[in-house]
Amino acid sequence: MTINELRSNGIWILGCSQAVSSIIYHCVKCRRFRRHPEEQRMANLPRERMETTPPFTYSGMDCFGPFYIKEGRKELKRYGLLFTCLCSRAVHIELLDDLSTDAFINSLRAFIALRGNVRQLQSDQGTNFVGARREFLEAVKEMDQECLKQLGCEFVMNPPSASHMGGVWERQIRTVRSVLTSILDQSSRTLDSSSLRTYLYEVMAIINSRPMTAHLLNDPTGPQPLTPNLLLTMKSSIILPPPGNFVKEDLYLRKRWRRVQYLANEFWHRWKKEYLLSLQQRQKWHKTKRNAKVNDVVIVQDDTAPRNAWKLAKVATVYPAEDGCVRKVQLWISNSALDDRGKRLSKSVYLERPIHKTVTLLEAD
Repeated sequence: MTINELRSNGIWILGCSQAVSSIIYHCVKCRRFRRHPEEQRMANLPRERMETTPPFTYSGMDCFGPFYIKEGRKELKRYGLLFTCLCSRAVHIELLDDLSTDAFINSLRAFIALRGNVRQLQSDQGTNFVGARREFLEAVKEMDQECLKQLGCEFVMNPPSASHMGGVWERQIRTVRSVLTSILDQSSRTLDSSSLRTYLYEVMAIINSRPMTAHLLNDPTGPQPLTPNLLLTMKSSIILPPPGNFVKEDLYLRKRWRRVQYLANEFWHRWKKEYLLSLQQRQKWHKTKRNAKVNDVVIVQDDTAPRNAWKLAKVATVYPAEDGCVRKVQLWISNSALDDRGKRLSKSVYLERPIHKTVTLLEAD
């Protein structure tokens, strides 16, 4: 349209298409109303998803619900707390009375008592998770940092509005809901707490029995499909495997620990061969884009407001990943409202956001 308007006014510019495209690309108004949010090449698989560690050593967690139950004549809400192993994709579900910090800490202690210490817990920034992290840090201020790591209380939280960074547990919650729908369709309002907890454990057993890959799934002569339960049912109280080589002949020995260890090693061998290779393909975000830099001027995407009401911000800090790509930034947002004396009515705010929630207006360079 711009080129046609120039021609209709009798103006002819050499290299007009390239010049017009360049001007529109750098136009701040056009960027504010038309430019897409920023993107970056999908990161490589994190190290914790490729290590052959015991189940739930590296875990992600999230809450889901509510579910309505009956206690006497009262109708109450209950929630589910899902833990998923980042390595074996096994899940563990606990029942929450509410979304308070105390309820979460109690469920976390129950999870650790059943599954063992957790080296790292990843989650979004839910209020109960943030409160639990704060309480843990306050309770261990007198402890040495190395002792804290040995206890397995390290929290890693994704920035707000970054649900795609928690796809590992979001996908599992979708699976849980699909199973719960068929079970609780007719009887959800007649259950009590103990019955709902039993149902959640049944759902956990069903999900942990699912095949992790479709490799040789339709072959009647193929091996048994690889499932998380193959590893969970062989889990021992010893975190590290004992020294020694375990061969197929150990299956026929009377020493049961060697038999179990051989089966565990066989699981990890198939896990590397069948499941891990299927995670290498990137479904989207294939190209490397320009990294966000300090002092870039952006607008922050807000799904509850129209585009012309999105707030203006400046990049204060960038967080490069191991591959050098920036996928998370800290933004400085200032309120433009002034009083009669010309002073701002509110203080400046610093927020962490993924780059997918920002639209660049002016580059710092």
